Amino acid sequence: MARQKKRFIAGATCPKCEAVDTLMLFVENDVEQVECVNCKHRISEPKAQGGTSERQFDQVIGVFKPE
Repeated sequence: MARQKKRFIAGATCPKCEAVDTLMLFVENDVEQVECVNCKHRISEPKAQGGTSERQFDQVIGVFKPE
């Protein structure tokens, strides 16, 4: 099993113990996990949940219309 990269979230506050700069983000079984290193509180979110766009031209920088 590959070692997972864990990253701290700067300036984030734990919703349970309210400690600052103690939340780390990592991916486990294709699910994003956020865990507080102080109180071990965990929050999880499916990886595919975020990042979807409802706008048609979200990735388009500009549309060229020659005259």
